[in-house]
Amino acid sequence: MAMTTLHFEYKNRPTREIRPALSMVELNQQRYYASEQYLLPADAAETTRLNAQHRIIVKAFGNKLSLAPMNLKSGDRVLESAAGTGIWALEFFEKKRQEGVNIKIECIDISDKQFPGKYPSNIHFSLHSVTDLPAEWSSRFSYAHQRLLITAMNDSLWHKTISELFRVLEPGGWVELVEIEGKDRHFDVGPHSAKLQALVLKMYAAKGCIGDLAVYLPPLLEEAGFLDVRCEARDVTIGRSGECGYRSTEFRDLWQGMKSSVLKGSGFGLVETEQEFEELLQESMHEWDNSNKATSTFYTIVARKP
Repeated sequence: MAMTTLHFEYKNRPTREIRPALSMVELNQQRYYASEQYLLPADAAETTRLNAQHRIIVKAFGNKLSLAPMNLKSGDRVLESAAGTGIWALEFFEKKRQEGVNIKIECIDISDKQFPGKYPSNIHFSLHSVTDLPAEWSSRFSYAHQRLLITAMNDSLWHKTISELFRVLEPGGWVELVEIEGKDRHFDVGPHSAKLQALVLKMYAAKGCIGDLAVYLPPLLEEAGFLDVRCEARDVTIGRSGECGYRSTEFRDLWQGMKSSVLKGSGFGLVETEQEFEELLQESMHEWDNSNKATSTFYTIVARKP
């Protein structure tokens, strides 16, 4: 599938306000956060970042939107948990439509700030947490897709999430979890990026985030009753060009979004002021620009409900 922007024109569909990307000055002002638990914001700047990151992930997995070995048919229902901007759902729906398969997608998130303004009538957006899905959704979906909740979950919440995803899948349905490595990181290519990496690890520990999800999630899925659990990893680079992964500026903006948590945690003993954190990000970015060794790892974990 070509990685192009999709344009939808549907009659009698409600149109939301399309929020422009924020300038760097606005980015450094107050950000909007949907919850205390989730470390990243849910605003226009994060929408831009997430859509760029979507391209990175899809490219890393061979331009595939899904690795689950399933055969969806027209009328099947798909759940996208933590839908964010909805870009995955829009592209997955269009891909299936081009294949002659007309599916229905339910997109959920705890915030509607990033939902798209226009979308096909077979896609529905709603406010729900994956830890507490509607009772009437039991055995409703043929496939559930969820991406990047590493900074939103602790051990208790992950157990609730996997249990709920198992419940709402129909027998034979597949779940697909896409996550980023949060423990064994490799973006420490100089003194500043090493300090940033240490800060991130301390922040994750303080929030109860599970870093090694490629190790943690497969046994949890099996414990919940899933079968055929498998995990695939892809490394992406971090550097000036972003040709095979993140541009240095994009990776900086990821951690920029967590500034609120850094300041609330008093810099976790590694930075003392907001300015010091900003300078740490800038210096880390320069180190990534001048190195070919900085990487990040994504995982795709799939499993089947018997």
